[in-house]
Amino acid sequence: MTCHRVVALLNEPQSPFELACAAEVFGTVRQDLPAHYDFAVCARRPGLVRTTVGHSILVEQGLAALQAADTVIVPGWQPPGAAAPPDVIDELRAAHRRGARLAAICTGAFVLAQAGLLDGRSATTHWRRTTQLATAFPRVSVDADVLYIDHGDVATSAGTGAGIDLCLHLVRSDHGAAYAAQIARSMVLPPHREGSQLQYAAPTTYAGTRAAESLAPLLEWALSQLDARLTVDQLAAQAGVSGRTLARRFVEQLGTGPGQWLLGQRLDAARALLEQTDLPVETIATRVGLSSAVNLRRRFRNAFGVTPSAYRRTFGEGTAAIPAQRKARREYENRGNALVADTQL
Repeated sequence: MTCHRVVALLNEPQSPFELACAAEVFGTVRQDLPAHYDFAVCARRPGLVRTTVGHSILVEQGLAALQAADTVIVPGWQPPGAAAPPDVIDELRAAHRRGARLAAICTGAFVLAQAGLLDGRSATTHWRRTTQLATAFPRVSVDADVLYIDHGDVATSAGTGAGIDLCLHLVRSDHGAAYAAQIARSMVLPPHREGSQLQYAAPTTYAGTRAAESLAPLLEWALSQLDARLTVDQLAAQAGVSGRTLARRFVEQLGTGPGQWLLGQRLDAARALLEQTDLPVETIATRVGLSSAVNLRRRFRNAFGVTPSAYRRTFGEGTAAIPAQRKARREYENRGNALVADTQL
């Protein structure tokens, strides 16, 4: 099997964390998972590339490496807004013309914008730089309130940790929710944050209670109870707060409501079971707390525009991830970001 080749384009001074976002997702060999990606790095001038924290990285390949890439990642660009050399711009445009997928983490969006690849499209970057990006590139519709945006051929993410979210999203588009969840689990991360979530939590109006307000224990409990018919009121009772307080905390910490979050988790679990098992749809519906095959089919079609059975035929284990299927997966991901909140799930 030919691996999908991912090449990260580095620039001095390089942020080691933003590079690590891509390297950990696409470049780490995991003994319990099949290897679907081949990861490499390149720079305009091979050699030692200084990082933002002082040490240097030895980069052995030049821009020619981009010519064999299926996905090109720009993991940040310092200083933000600095002009990329013409040969870098030319290589990025050439990669896009031949069908490679381009993805920018954080300030890497400035380079894609310079190449004209974001003109007439929505994009994001670190929230501290969104105004700068919008001012410098008025033809780009900059969204400061999302984690990542994927157009299929071009994708951008917010800063630092959102780069991991984008990389995992690209893996889900290529190989399904179950495979991406296994990578996230090995990284000790939540398997899925919607791209539409807020970049950062709204500041609380009172101090000293942030630890007590954390949703982490409630989220862990809810994920262990997906087969139960939970309601928002039950979630609030488990957290020991009112429904209104719970809703406020969800918006502050996750950028979404409790009903929407819970429905998204149920559908993610259903997708994994459809990909990895031959269980009947009725059984899957019960396991993920959607009570019946009829309810699962309705929720699934509303979220992804396809029935569970059709999704399984396309993305079940043993199905090759050909480009058309990757495109379909991406469309399902994007539709899933538009889930409507529901208080009785």
